[in-house]
Amino acid sequence: MEIQVNGGSIAAKVDFAYSLFEKQVSVDAVFQTNEMIDTIAISKGHGTQGVVQRWGVTRLPRKTHRGLRKVACIGAWHPARVKWTVARAGQQGFFHRTEINKKIYKIGKKGDASHSGTTEFDVTKKEITPMGGFVRYGVIKEDFIMVKGSVVGSVKRPITLRRTLLPQTSRNALEEIKLKFVDTASKFGHGRFQTSEEKLKTYGRLKA
Repeated sequence: MEIQVNGGSIAAKVDFAYSLFEKQVSVDAVFQTNEMIDTIAISKGHGTQGVVQRWGVTRLPRKTHRGLRKVACIGAWHPARVKWTVARAGQQGFFHRTEINKKIYKIGKKGDASHSGTTEFDVTKKEITPMGGFVRYGVIKEDFIMVKGSVVGSVKRPITLRRTLLPQTSRNALEEIKLKFVDTASKFGHGRFQTSEEKLKTYGRLKA
Protein backbone atom coordinates (compact mmCIF):
# COMPACT_ATOMS: atom_id res chain seq x y z
CA MET A 1 0.00 0.00 0.00
CA GLU A 2 1.08 3.55 -0.66
CA ILE A 3 -0.05 5.58 2.37
CA GLN A 4 -0.27 9.37 2.52
CA VAL A 5 0.38 10.87 5.97
CA ASN A 6 -1.64 14.02 6.72
CA GLY A 7 -1.68 16.63 9.51
CA GLY A 8 0.99 18.13 11.75
CA SER A 9 4.51 19.31 10.96
CA ILE A 10 6.97 17.44 8.75
CA ALA A 11 8.91 16.26 11.82
CA ALA A 12 5.69 14.88 13.38
CA LYS A 13 4.83 13.06 10.12
CA VAL A 14 8.30 11.48 9.98
CA ASP A 15 8.04 10.38 13.62
CA PHE A 16 4.60 8.87 12.98
CA ALA A 17 5.81 6.98 9.90
CA TYR A 18 8.92 5.83 11.83
CA SER A 19 6.71 4.46 14.63
CA LEU A 20 4.94 2.20 12.10
CA PHE A 21 8.16 0.52 10.89
CA GLU A 22 8.07 -3.31 11.11
CA LYS A 23 4.45 -3.21 12.30
CA GLN A 24 1.37 -4.54 10.54
CA VAL A 25 -0.91 -1.86 9.08
CA SER A 26 -4.37 -3.29 8.39
CA VAL A 27 -6.31 -2.41 5.25
CA ASP A 28 -9.20 -0.81 7.15
CA ALA A 29 -6.76 1.58 8.86
CA VAL A 30 -5.96 3.13 5.46
CA PHE A 31 -9.03 2.63 3.23
CA GLN A 32 -12.79 2.75 3.79
CA THR A 33 -15.73 1.25 1.90
CA ASN A 34 -17.14 3.43 -0.94
CA GLU A 35 -13.76 5.16 -1.32
CA MET A 36 -12.05 5.61 -4.71
CA ILE A 37 -8.50 4.23 -5.02
CA ASP A 38 -5.82 3.80 -7.69
CA THR A 39 -4.10 0.50 -8.50
CA ILE A 40 -0.48 0.32 -9.67
CA ALA A 41 0.98 -2.94 -11.02
CA ILE A 42 2.84 -4.67 -13.85
CA SER A 43 0.46 -5.92 -16.56
CA LYS A 44 0.38 -9.53 -17.73
CA GLY A 45 3.23 -10.22 -20.19
CA HIS A 46 2.60 -11.66 -23.67
CA GLY A 47 6.10 -11.43 -25.15
CA THR A 48 6.66 -10.25 -28.75
CA GLN A 49 3.42 -9.93 -30.70
CA GLY A 50 2.51 -8.80 -34.22
CA VAL A 51 0.51 -5.75 -35.26
CA VAL A 52 -2.88 -7.55 -35.38
CA GLN A 53 -2.66 -8.77 -31.77
CA ARG A 54 -0.78 -5.72 -30.44
CA TRP A 55 -2.68 -2.87 -32.10
CA GLY A 56 -5.83 -4.50 -33.49
CA VAL A 57 -5.21 -3.54 -37.13
CA THR A 58 -7.27 -5.27 -39.83
CA ARG A 59 -5.77 -8.26 -41.62
CA LEU A 60 -4.96 -7.90 -45.31
CA PRO A 61 -6.84 -9.93 -47.98
CA ARG A 62 -6.19 -13.69 -48.12
CA LYS A 63 -4.13 -13.61 -51.36
CA THR A 64 -1.63 -11.03 -50.07
CA HIS A 65 2.01 -11.85 -50.97
CA ARG A 66 4.38 -12.45 -48.02
CA GLY A 67 1.79 -12.63 -45.26
CA LEU A 68 -1.42 -10.86 -44.35
CA ARG A 69 -1.08 -10.06 -40.61
CA LYS A 70 0.79 -6.87 -41.45
CA VAL A 71 0.48 -3.12 -42.00
CA ALA A 72 0.50 -2.66 -45.79
CA CYS A 73 1.96 0.86 -45.94
CA ILE A 74 4.09 2.15 -43.07
CA GLY A 75 4.31 5.71 -44.39
CA ALA A 76 5.11 8.04 -47.29
CA TRP A 77 8.49 8.29 -49.06
CA HIS A 78 9.12 11.60 -47.31
CA PRO A 79 9.70 12.22 -44.46
CA ALA A 80 12.10 9.30 -44.94
CA ARG A 81 11.44 7.65 -41.58
CA VAL A 82 8.67 5.67 -39.90
CA LYS A 83 6.44 7.79 -37.65
CA TRP A 84 5.74 6.71 -34.07
CA THR A 85 1.99 6.60 -34.86
CA VAL A 86 2.41 3.60 -37.20
CA ALA A 87 1.52 0.19 -35.70
CA ARG A 88 4.59 -2.07 -35.43
CA ALA A 89 5.31 -5.51 -33.95
CA GLY A 90 7.06 -5.71 -30.57
CA GLN A 91 6.67 -6.26 -26.82
CA GLN A 92 3.12 -6.61 -25.53
CA GLY A 93 2.34 -6.55 -21.82
CA PHE A 94 4.65 -6.60 -18.77
CA PHE A 95 4.27 -2.81 -18.57
CA HIS A 96 4.00 -0.67 -15.43
CA ARG A 97 0.43 0.65 -15.39
CA THR A 98 -1.63 2.87 -13.07
CA GLU A 99 -5.42 2.55 -13.20
CA ILE A 100 -7.36 5.31 -11.46
CA ASN A 101 -10.73 5.54 -9.75
CA LYS A 102 -11.53 2.00 -8.56
CA LYS A 103 -14.39 2.00 -6.08
CA ILE A 104 -14.06 -0.12 -2.91
CA TYR A 105 -17.15 -2.31 -2.57
CA LYS A 106 -16.17 -4.24 0.55
CA ILE A 107 -13.36 -4.67 3.08
CA GLY A 108 -13.21 -8.04 4.87
CA LYS A 109 -11.35 -8.47 8.15
CA LYS A 110 -10.07 -11.88 9.27
CA GLY A 111 -12.17 -13.38 12.06
CA ASP A 112 -14.90 -10.76 11.59
CA ALA A 113 -18.45 -11.04 10.17
CA SER A 114 -17.31 -8.96 7.20
CA HIS A 115 -15.01 -11.87 6.13
CA SER A 116 -17.91 -13.68 4.41
CA GLY A 117 -20.13 -13.59 1.34
CA THR A 118 -23.27 -12.91 3.38
CA THR A 119 -25.15 -9.66 2.74
CA GLU A 120 -28.24 -7.96 4.15
CA PHE A 121 -30.33 -9.30 1.24
CA ASP A 122 -28.64 -12.73 0.93
CA VAL A 123 -28.39 -14.21 4.45
CA THR A 124 -26.93 -17.56 3.35
CA LYS A 125 -23.91 -18.39 5.52
CA LYS A 126 -20.99 -18.68 3.08
CA GLU A 127 -17.32 -17.79 2.82
CA ILE A 128 -16.08 -15.08 0.47
CA THR A 129 -14.03 -17.73 -1.38
CA PRO A 130 -15.95 -19.37 -4.28
CA MET A 131 -16.49 -23.14 -4.24
CA GLY A 132 -13.20 -24.82 -5.13
CA GLY A 133 -11.23 -21.61 -4.47
CA PHE A 134 -10.20 -18.81 -6.81
CA VAL A 135 -8.60 -20.08 -10.03
CA ARG A 136 -4.78 -20.31 -9.69
CA TYR A 137 -5.00 -18.64 -6.28
CA GLY A 138 -6.84 -20.74 -3.69
CA VAL A 139 -8.65 -19.81 -0.48
CA ILE A 140 -8.74 -16.32 1.06
CA LYS A 141 -7.66 -16.62 4.70
CA GLU A 142 -6.45 -13.08 5.51
CA ASP A 143 -8.02 -9.60 5.18
CA PHE A 144 -9.31 -8.77 1.71
CA ILE A 145 -10.46 -5.76 -0.27
CA MET A 146 -13.13 -5.97 -3.02
CA VAL A 147 -12.97 -3.34 -5.77
CA LYS A 148 -15.16 -2.67 -8.78
CA GLY A 149 -13.87 -3.93 -12.13
CA SER A 150 -10.67 -5.69 -13.08
CA VAL A 151 -7.19 -5.10 -11.69
CA VAL A 152 -4.08 -5.16 -13.88
CA GLY A 153 -1.54 -8.01 -13.60
CA SER A 154 -1.38 -11.77 -13.32
CA VAL A 155 -2.57 -13.83 -10.34
CA LYS A 156 -0.53 -13.33 -7.11
CA ARG A 157 1.36 -10.35 -8.56
CA PRO A 158 1.96 -7.53 -6.01
CA ILE A 159 -0.33 -4.52 -6.48
CA THR A 160 0.20 -1.06 -4.99
CA LEU A 161 -3.01 0.56 -3.72
CA ARG A 162 -3.22 4.27 -3.01
CA ARG A 163 -5.88 6.86 -2.35
CA THR A 164 -6.94 8.71 -5.49
CA LEU A 165 -4.96 11.90 -6.07
CA LEU A 166 -7.87 13.96 -7.43
CA PRO A 167 -10.87 15.28 -5.47
CA GLN A 168 -13.87 13.12 -6.36
CA THR A 169 -17.06 14.96 -7.39
CA SER A 170 -18.82 12.54 -9.76
CA ARG A 171 -22.03 10.75 -8.75
CA ASN A 172 -20.34 7.35 -9.17
CA ALA A 173 -17.62 8.33 -6.69
CA LEU A 174 -20.03 9.77 -4.10
CA GLU A 175 -22.61 6.96 -4.37
CA GLU A 176 -22.92 4.67 -1.33
CA ILE A 177 -22.82 1.00 -2.31
CA LYS A 178 -25.00 -1.64 -0.65
CA LEU A 179 -24.01 -5.09 -1.85
CA LYS A 180 -27.03 -7.32 -2.44
CA PHE A 181 -25.34 -10.53 -3.60
CA VAL A 182 -21.83 -12.00 -3.71
CA ASP A 183 -21.46 -14.85 -6.21
CA THR A 184 -19.57 -17.76 -4.61
CA ALA A 185 -20.31 -20.33 -7.32
CA SER A 186 -17.37 -22.34 -8.67
CA LYS A 187 -15.12 -20.47 -11.14
CA PHE A 188 -13.89 -23.75 -12.68
CA GLY A 189 -17.12 -25.19 -14.13
CA HIS A 190 -20.62 -23.94 -14.85
CA GLY A 191 -21.12 -22.70 -11.28
CA ARG A 192 -24.61 -23.94 -10.42
CA PHE A 193 -24.34 -23.86 -6.64
CA GLN A 194 -23.41 -21.17 -4.12
CA THR A 195 -22.42 -23.51 -1.26
CA SER A 196 -21.41 -27.16 -0.71
CA GLU A 197 -24.61 -27.70 1.34
CA GLU A 198 -26.75 -26.54 -1.60
CA LYS A 199 -24.94 -28.98 -3.90
CA LEU A 200 -25.42 -31.83 -1.40
CA LYS A 201 -29.17 -31.14 -1.23
CA THR A 202 -29.49 -31.32 -5.03
CA TYR A 203 -27.22 -34.30 -5.78
CA GLY A 204 -27.44 -36.23 -2.50
CA ARG A 205 -24.49 -38.24 -1.25
CA LEU A 206 -22.24 -39.24 -4.14
CA LYS A 207 -20.44 -42.59 -4.42
CA ALA A 208 -17.10 -42.76 -2.65
